[in-house]
Amino acid sequence: MDVLYRCALKRFLFLFPPDGVHAVFTAVGEFAGRIRGARKLFTAAYGYSGPDISKTVDGITYRTPVLLSAGFDPDGRLTRILPSLGFGGEEIGSVTAHPCKGNLRPHLTRLARNKSIVVYKGLRNRGVDALISKLSRTPRIPGFVIGISIARTNSPEAGTDSQSGITDYIESFKKLNEAEVGDYYTLNISCPNAFTGETFATPENLAKLLSHIRQVSCTKPIYLKMPINIPWEQFEKLLDIAIKNDIQGVVIGNLNKNYADLKHPEDAPRDFRGGLSGVPCRALSTEIIRKTREKYGKRFTIIGVGGIFTPEDAMEKFAAGADLVQLISGMIFEGPGLIKAICERYSRQKP
Repeated sequence: MDVLYRCALKRFLFLFPPDGVHAVFTAVGEFAGRIRGARKLFTAAYGYSGPDISKTVDGITYRTPVLLSAGFDPDGRLTRILPSLGFGGEEIGSVTAHPCKGNLRPHLTRLARNKSIVVYKGLRNRGVDALISKLSRTPRIPGFVIGISIARTNSPEAGTDSQSGITDYIESFKKLNEAEVGDYYTLNISCPNAFTGETFATPENLAKLLSHIRQVSCTKPIYLKMPINIPWEQFEKLLDIAIKNDIQGVVIGNLNKNYADLKHPEDAPRDFRGGLSGVPCRALSTEIIRKTREKYGKRFTIIGVGGIFTPEDAMEKFAAGADLVQLISGMIFEGPGLIKAICERYSRQKP
């Protein structure tokens, strides 16, 4: 199946704009997830069935330590099919307090020679109310973990100052907690595609946001989605603020905004048009994971993201200190069999 994907299906799919391919795959995945026979078929082809590799993190047990990263399924449409692909969970979102149309298309631009995708979605999603309704009426697959990434609505109508951003985060956070939807929550403070920029990736503004988050009753783990293009000194300051506000973990990290990190930078858009996924994130995220684990020990749960295209890439993240890993681009370039391959390698070589 992996050879068929890489040698035939991927070549065919890459003939079409990625926005349309993503829409078709989401629709097909949502439909297949509703049908028991289809789920069994996908499980037979891609599901992991080896030794137990379940892992309990912050009181939550994951059947496998591989998750789908936020960005692929912003509206929670794939929760019933992803377990059949070997995923132990997914991070839905990022969701915002109000529906968000996102940026102008194209939202996705493939950079095939760089094994990267320029992501310019601009937090396109149907809003927190629609997500709560969707997840509340969708039967859950037992043992599949659902995290929810929360961001600020990317719209001038939602306000541009830091206080309006805090209000936006809090609205989503409160509604999700009151509805008891999601197993953990991630505050996305590092989206490079929002018109207000990374407002809360500064120590002062993050401290303000988290002081308000602490006032909301929450029994679920809370994580931060971290930037990877800031100096380590600033990164440390953000982590210190996270500790002061009882944040349990960090997702390291978000997209790479430096087009010069591409192997073939000439393939990128001339002007900045979104962050880079895939290989350009690999070394940066792994190094920050390693520094975070060395400096803070076991204080933080670390979810490693960025440039996982092989089982070896995943094991490198685990060796650096990640408790769990997330991916998207590797699945697109290498095929859904990648998740099973990572699980099989993990079963033989647990960190």
